[in-house]
Amino acid sequence: MEQQIDVGKVATNGSGNLLPLFDERSGMGRLQAIVAGQWFPPEVDPRLEREEMVLTIKDFCLWYGEAQALFNISMKIPHGKVTALIGPSGCGKSTLLRSVNRLNDLVDSVRVSGEMTLYGDSIYDKGVDVIELRKRMGMVAQKPNPFPMTIYENVIYPLRIDGINDRKVLDEVCEKSLRGAALWDEAKDRLQQSALGLSGGQQQRLCVARAIASEPEMLLMDEPCSALDPIATAKIEDLIDQLRGSYTILIVTHNMQQAARVSDYTAFMYLGQLVEYGPTPSLFKKPRLKETEDYISGRFG
Repeated sequence: MEQQIDVGKVATNGSGNLLPLFDERSGMGRLQAIVAGQWFPPEVDPRLEREEMVLTIKDFCLWYGEAQALFNISMKIPHGKVTALIGPSGCGKSTLLRSVNRLNDLVDSVRVSGEMTLYGDSIYDKGVDVIELRKRMGMVAQKPNPFPMTIYENVIYPLRIDGINDRKVLDEVCEKSLRGAALWDEAKDRLQQSALGLSGGQQQRLCVARAIASEPEMLLMDEPCSALDPIATAKIEDLIDQLRGSYTILIVTHNMQQAARVSDYTAFMYLGQLVEYGPTPSLFKKPRLKETEDYISGRFG
């Protein structure tokens, strides 16, 4: 016999549609309720409110055609900190990350509702210049994607497309960015060689150098170590630690140990919903929700 759920209340998503609100009295666990199509407010640690916020997401929903992928996401990303998005494959981590710089616009069937603001500026208003928006955010993809050109030209590419050709400026930015990406010592004598000749780990650090060359307000990293060996992964993690404070970093990772090592705050997502969000040490050692504990301890996912 199918269980009847008394949801009691409803929530409204960004389109004004009613969503059934999870009720503890249903006898279901939260994750079961999510699978059954229920929605409930995430558990957010109040310590986040003490932070200066860079990115604010409110009631954000996203659909691929008729299939909804994100449900009422509301969260804030603090200045100068590393925030990790964790959760099982298909939970919406990368979809949310790609929504921040509107890469999902490239998919014809995508539609969104709700709000996102970067330092108070709307990301999704109709008048937003998407190219200018993306210049405010550096993006590092899953797999290293250097351009088929020299190391030097890879790094200063963001300045080239802005029409900057002053050699002194370009040289200074190249060195500063490569130093910032912990790659200068390995690349300084190879600047005019092809970037494709670098190792995978070096290529990923080169992509970080390219991302920070234009001094973005945020760095978005989508599983930046998933294609790297353990040694290269350790170097990228060290680099993230060095960039902390100078940049606000939002990182998607499938590796919970990595999230625990590199991030200040962690958000646990499940099937397109934000479940729990708080300081990384607290979330990993003493999460507020049993469901978060079950995922972190490997009981599911």
